[in-house]
Amino acid sequence: MTKNHEIPYKIYLTEEEMPKQYYNVRADMKNKPAPLLNPATGKPMTAEELEPVFCRELVKQELDNDNQYIDIPEDIRNFYRMYRPSPLVRAYCLEEKLDTPANIYYKYEGGNTSGSHKLNSAIAQAYYAKNQGLKGVTTETGAGQWGTALSMACSYLDLDCEVYMVKVSYEQKPFRRDVMRTYGAKVTPSPSETTEVGRKILAEHPGTTGSLGCAISEAVEAAVSKEGYRYVLGSVLNQVLLHQSIIGMETKIALDKYGIEPDMIIGCCGGGSNFGGLISPFMGEKIRGEKDYRIIGVEPASCPSLTRGRYAYDFCDTGKVCPLAKMYTLGSGFIPSPNHAGGLRYHGMSSIVSQLYDDGYIEARTYEQSEVFEAAVEFARVEGILPAPESSHAIKAAMDEAKKCIETGEEKTIVMGLTGTGYFDMLAYGKYIDGEMSDYIPTDEELEEGFATLPDIEG
Repeated sequence: MTKNHEIPYKIYLTEEEMPKQYYNVRADMKNKPAPLLNPATGKPMTAEELEPVFCRELVKQELDNDNQYIDIPEDIRNFYRMYRPSPLVRAYCLEEKLDTPANIYYKYEGGNTSGSHKLNSAIAQAYYAKNQGLKGVTTETGAGQWGTALSMACSYLDLDCEVYMVKVSYEQKPFRRDVMRTYGAKVTPSPSETTEVGRKILAEHPGTTGSLGCAISEAVEAAVSKEGYRYVLGSVLNQVLLHQSIIGMETKIALDKYGIEPDMIIGCCGGGSNFGGLISPFMGEKIRGEKDYRIIGVEPASCPSLTRGRYAYDFCDTGKVCPLAKMYTLGSGFIPSPNHAGGLRYHGMSSIVSQLYDDGYIEARTYEQSEVFEAAVEFARVEGILPAPESSHAIKAAMDEAKKCIETGEEKTIVMGLTGTGYFDMLAYGKYIDGEMSDYIPTDEELEEGFATLPDIEG
């Protein structure tokens, strides 16, 4: 199907058009996300209780349900200018390959050294830590994108950075690990013998390949045990989705520039950071009754928190040292199968995304990893970008929706988030190409084991 290329392949914004404020979707939500709870008291966490763990300004942002817009400090905007605004790309080649009447756009977040959208929040969190006079920060990372981004931000601001990396990823992705070390980060495979909670997890689960929940527990313990350190998180929390709203705001500005109105917005879902950021301004319009978009979150079949999880208060970490969050969750004790190479391994979903899903504003679907990699390879061959496995969940869904347009003849406009590149995921790509990739879907009985770890808290 021949396309009229009236819209540029890449829609670029000027630096002046880059947003000066983050958009806080919570201000427009009719039902606010449930508050974090103190696991000791069962009561909502106060700023005073959160500040020993998180930076002061980030605590303020975490608890802010009222301010619709929050200023982006000029120092952060100056850093963003190294790689932002990021392009909104018309996937003409993919459209022609599929022979679809659909119009497909992707917001490309891989054009920075860290290779993903994670840098948007990493520099913000590092900036607030530096402004507070802290010495350093600790964190966890799964596939390594967040750890890479944070190590880069901390190097720029001369902050110490300690990263607890999920053990299976630490072993499968040595190059990602070494990029973090190049930027000066200390990287430890998790669970480890370096923390009390790590030793406990190893004693209870000998030989475990780890999970984000395990790594979070270790990173929090490391932060609170050292003077001048705080813990920072790459997804899930309200503050992270706030910083990532710059993705959606740039996307909307670019679409509006050419009078383009999307029918659907699609993003991959792990903890919810890129998805929540991409959909935020569109969701605001939908909540306010101004527009009616289809908004689709895509998650892996092996870690299906939205589609098969329970909406309940749960620990954010395996060691149960973090506050309780109300979210769609598989239980903090759930550990994804080690054969799952597609990222998006967190046991729960952002409280914001969870509330919006529960309220019916969001659709969710799952794919097995072999079909995700099939879509990734097809996309790479026609669009010239090797996508991150995480992003490829959104690519798969967008391709499926575009194929439906062939059947109906409808000219739908599809916008998806391409969160980063897959150049550190070549072991997984190699397994797919060699026919060695296997799929795994947890049974109901296996999920029940995770649900058994849910705390007995109403909410």
